[in-house]
Amino acid sequence: MRLVRHLIDMPFDTLANGSVVTIGAYDGLHPGHEHLLGRVIAASRELNLPSLVMSFEPTPREFFSADAPPARLMRFREKFDALAAHGIEIFYCPRFAEGMRDISADDFIRRILIHGLCTRHLVIGDDFHFARRREGSIQQLRRACSALDYTVEQVPSVFVDGVRVSSTAIREALAAGEMQRATALLGRPYRMSGKIVKGKKVGRTLGYPTANVDLRRRQSAVLGIFAVRVSGLPGGPKDAVASVGTRPTFAGTKPLLEVHIFDFDEDIYGEYIHVDFIARLRSEVKYDAVEELVAQMHRDADNARLALAAAG
Repeated sequence: MRLVRHLIDMPFDTLANGSVVTIGAYDGLHPGHEHLLGRVIAASRELNLPSLVMSFEPTPREFFSADAPPARLMRFREKFDALAAHGIEIFYCPRFAEGMRDISADDFIRRILIHGLCTRHLVIGDDFHFARRREGSIQQLRRACSALDYTVEQVPSVFVDGVRVSSTAIREALAAGEMQRATALLGRPYRMSGKIVKGKKVGRTLGYPTANVDLRRRQSAVLGIFAVRVSGLPGGPKDAVASVGTRPTFAGTKPLLEVHIFDFDEDIYGEYIHVDFIARLRSEVKYDAVEELVAQMHRDADNARLALAAAG
């Protein structure tokens, strides 16, 4: 998959006959997103045109809520890898800035969709809005179709147990610690991925060595102590207990994902791992004495093993 950050770098030779396009944040790549991407890939094959996803970095919601941005379900690399795995050919991800904020719906259609992305077929969800103050609508897109020689396909939402699947619904489930509901909405356990970095080795001195992963996001969708499974290392998935937080007992300030893998003691610095969140055990707590923390860590490890055994 080719990443394009500026329209000037768009491979227009590849887009000479047009493209099949979808637009959205695609945070979390949930079943609703997968349904949209499936239609993009199918239309791409039917029309023999390249598939293209347009997203923004930062996302519009992060831009407009800079002081309190919504939690990201995926960091940029995770989104890139997921889109590539779905077979998307071009990922256009410009920076969302003042100029994009103020673009009118008509200008967006003509300048971005038609002249920039060479759109011949556009696939969108049933809640799609775009351009300045979200003034652009499906009706406006359809009205411009004949004049600008493109078609629009609107894909219905996906529902699970009567709930519309959305990134917002998933964030709410994760924030509430309702991992089963989040898993049902996502169609899989919530996952964080990242490279293992060197920490202060506090966990090792307490008898719980951890693999530390830099979150690389301003807000985490999950906080607390969790039963997790780790993949990406030799030997298949491994059971573990994880903490997502600032380590208040040690006056930490930077959010970090710390993973203690059971019955495992190997040097894995620099490895890229995937952490699947199976069950939330408790909130992060500041302890007055290290001994209290260690006793709680023993309980957390036991509870994590039980939760993972129950999950199968």
